[in-house]
Amino acid sequence: MSGDERYTIGDLARRTGLSVKTIRYYADSGIVPPTDRSSAGYRLFDAEAVARLELVRTLRDLGVDLAAIRRVVDREVPLHEVATTHAEALAAQIRVLRLRQAVLTVAARRGAGPAEVDDLHRLAQLTARERQHLVDDFLDSVFTDDWMPYPGVVVSMTPELPDDPSAEQVQAWVELAELCRDPGFRTSMRRLARQYAADNDVPGLPRPDAVAIVRDEVAGALAAGIDPTGDEAEPVVAAVTRRYARLHGLPEDADLRQRLLDRLVLANDPRRDRYLDLLSVINGWSGGGAVAPAVDWFVRALHARMRLKDRSQPNQVIA
Repeated sequence: MSGDERYTIGDLARRTGLSVKTIRYYADSGIVPPTDRSSAGYRLFDAEAVARLELVRTLRDLGVDLAAIRRVVDREVPLHEVATTHAEALAAQIRVLRLRQAVLTVAARRGAGPAEVDDLHRLAQLTARERQHLVDDFLDSVFTDDWMPYPGVVVSMTPELPDDPSAEQVQAWVELAELCRDPGFRTSMRRLARQYAADNDVPGLPRPDAVAIVRDEVAGALAAGIDPTGDEAEPVVAAVTRRYARLHGLPEDADLRQRLLDRLVLANDPRRDRYLDLLSVINGWSGGGAVAPAVDWFVRALHARMRLKDRSQPNQVIA
């Protein structure tokens, strides 16, 4: 491109893909002024004006307003300062759009009505301090008093939404916040926490609770599709009861099986798995896998054997 070459508005339109009307507007407003005029009075532009117009087109494509563009092309401010300002503004807009997307996605998935959509929207817009207050209130209601000896458990249950969350993380937060406010879920989790504390009522490192033992021992049976009520399940049931009894210094008797059953029936709550799944998404952790299938399998296996044992007991004769 020769430095002496001149271009009409039509030439610029063909080169840049912009309309003649747009280029004329930029010329009239002084953003890309003409270099001179032809003998017939038509506006002409040199190579510098062409480069200036291409910069204006790029900045407009990026959403920069015309006032800021004028200051850049007139060299009143450096381009990088304008880029920084607009990048920050776009980041804020993206965060707002992610919140809206999260609310609408959850609402659509549930078929939510107006009241629920409003509630979801308020949860998504909570400030960091408001989110922390909601979470602290939930955890305080679950891990009450001083009977919980392992503060690391509380930390492992704490969601921390990042400053720039993904749409998936915002969706997870909205659903988890609803769980935190659910009185029934709070009660269930509080009872689970107490059972955990009861299974770790001696000094030293925390021991696996009933749920962890079942998760470990039942995994193979689940993968193999073993019927929990069948004979093939017996070694798995025996392994769980034996390990639980050994860890807690208890005899492998009917009382132990009833204790296990009481704990596992309470733990067999899909909301617990859901909370942990959502927690992993929010905190960017790898998912640990659901425990409900293993717990459900073992509860069925234990129920079947306890019923069988009850039927095998001879009827007592009352004198």
